[in-house]
Amino acid sequence: MVMENFAAWLETPPGRYVRDWEQAKFDLLVADIFGFNALQIGFPGFDTLRANRMPFRFRCCGEGARPAEVSSDPHHLPFGTNSIDLVVLPHILEFDPHPHQILREADRVLVPEGQVVISGFNPFSLWGLRRTLAGRHGSPPWQGKYLSVPRLRDWFALLGFETRGGAFGCYAPPVRQEKWLQRWRFMDAAGDRWWPVMGGVYILQAIKRQHGMRLVMPKWRDRMTRAKALALVPRNPLTHKTDEP
Repeated sequence: MVMENFAAWLETPPGRYVRDWEQAKFDLLVADIFGFNALQIGFPGFDTLRANRMPFRFRCCGEGARPAEVSSDPHHLPFGTNSIDLVVLPHILEFDPHPHQILREADRVLVPEGQVVISGFNPFSLWGLRRTLAGRHGSPPWQGKYLSVPRLRDWFALLGFETRGGAFGCYAPPVRQEKWLQRWRFMDAAGDRWWPVMGGVYILQAIKRQHGMRLVMPKWRDRMTRAKALALVPRNPLTHKTDEP
């Protein structure tokens, strides 16, 4: 239900404002991340992998979500350990009761030097203030538990990830009407210059590091075979288990 409500909110003026900024950032970031397998977890109507050039790209969501190539519990992914090159998590951490488990699963399936890209609402912003006033039982997107960038960096560090970069955006207040959003759009340019950490949303990118390990890359032909095997995931992994490639 949360995904459906959030997807509907993305079609409102403030939702389009957030979606357009994030889509541009995702397109820019994932275009230059290479490998064979890319995975988006959650919110399948938001195509964060459209600019990525990996041969196998999956959107993984709960059963019944459309459009999604894989139906699965995001806390227990049907992918082998060290089999995914890129994992994208658009807003799912703040709307899930167990965000740590989702991050642990992302860590498990990522290859060494694999990358994760996360988007979320910034609690230290006008959008975070709006969520505080609405309470967790408000309408989308205000019922989420917003996670700050420093907290996510701490979680990444505990898992052995190295934060590579990120960006804040959407400095205009979360007003409902398009005309008022347009009047406040001047804050985007001012925010990037004067208060960059106060953006309503953020994108954060990190790399899975395994210090002290010497990487021995497989032959290209062998890696391609593994990637093809991973692509043959059953339509409903909740009832069909997938062996590790």
